[in-house]
Amino acid sequence: MTVIDADAHVNEDPLAWTELEAAHPGWLSAGRSGGRWVAQIDGKLFPVQDGPGCGVPIDSATSPACAAGAADLDRRLADMDQEGIDVQVLFGGLMIGLSTYRDPGFAHDVARAYNDWLIDKVCGRAPERLKAVAVVPLQDVPRAIDELRRARGKGAVAVTIPPVLGEANLDDPALLPFFEAAAGEDVAVTIHSAPGMNVPLPAAGRFANYAQVHCLSFPVDQMVALTALAMGGVLDRLPRLRVGFMESGIGWVPYFLHRMHEHKEKRPELLAAMTGDPRDHLERGQLFFSFEAEEPLLEVCVEQLGADAWVYASDYPHWDSDFPGTVEACRAMAAPLGPEVTAKVLGGNAAQLYGLADEAAAAVAADASHGGHGGPAT
Repeated sequence: MTVIDADAHVNEDPLAWTELEAAHPGWLSAGRSGGRWVAQIDGKLFPVQDGPGCGVPIDSATSPACAAGAADLDRRLADMDQEGIDVQVLFGGLMIGLSTYRDPGFAHDVARAYNDWLIDKVCGRAPERLKAVAVVPLQDVPRAIDELRRARGKGAVAVTIPPVLGEANLDDPALLPFFEAAAGEDVAVTIHSAPGMNVPLPAAGRFANYAQVHCLSFPVDQMVALTALAMGGVLDRLPRLRVGFMESGIGWVPYFLHRMHEHKEKRPELLAAMTGDPRDHLERGQLFFSFEAEEPLLEVCVEQLGADAWVYASDYPHWDSDFPGTVEACRAMAAPLGPEVTAKVLGGNAAQLYGLADEAAAAVAADASHGGHGGPAT
């Protein structure tokens, strides 16, 4: 069994992006927010430390158990060995705010610098085990498509976008060419939000207590994104498009897919672009949702919607990651569902989402030829 961590993170190192500093002197500085020093880019603070929609307190953003691995790739790989993770798919944190930059050309340059660093310097250390999720300047669709294709050509397994783009939802017609390009390039689109990154928060922006913001932000943000893509007809129009909804848990998914189904059934005249049913999107392999070690409703989700949509994630090295022990906890949760389902949720489904099925099959074959699993592949 190949274990794929579908949503882990890197702490960006913007000082290493020397070409960006040469092109945009002073692009990165520091500013005070809530009494703490944070990054300042494009005149904005990341992450905002106080007020409505505030972000994680910067001094407690990283789990102490993950701190060494967050700062050192060799230690990260050792942590993966300890955890039993064969492949880790890497997202950024600071870059979640890229779509809020006012100058699309600057945003494109930042995306290129970050993607090159992530693909070449980070994942390049262990390319069989570390996989990159690229960022794109979605505020300029032609530039976003250009960067999607460039990053895909360099080895990125997905691109990530926010659940909304300013006042626009993801079914805005102006964004359709981007999704067409993703489907055409056979690259997954992942939806990932974060409080405090100047991205609009449809519900959590009403709160200024970080615990309330964090609790509410991720699931509601993903409901908004899924509503746009499913009920707005994007998934039906592009049946090859694969979308991952990250870091919001999965307990809400059966309820919400049923709710969308009910509205399609009873108010079809309002949903002409939605030609199918949310279960059609699942059955076509278009929808994937990440769950973490404390997820209590995996069995319910499999019972209600089948086994193919759920992907294990550690959220390493963030404060709410349950590392160490996430793989074993998830394996124990999945055990009552049988070994086939366990293999899917711990890696097989993520391989489908990220286009890694051939690599995963080769790893299993190589493992079998050596007489069984001997630890994570290197």
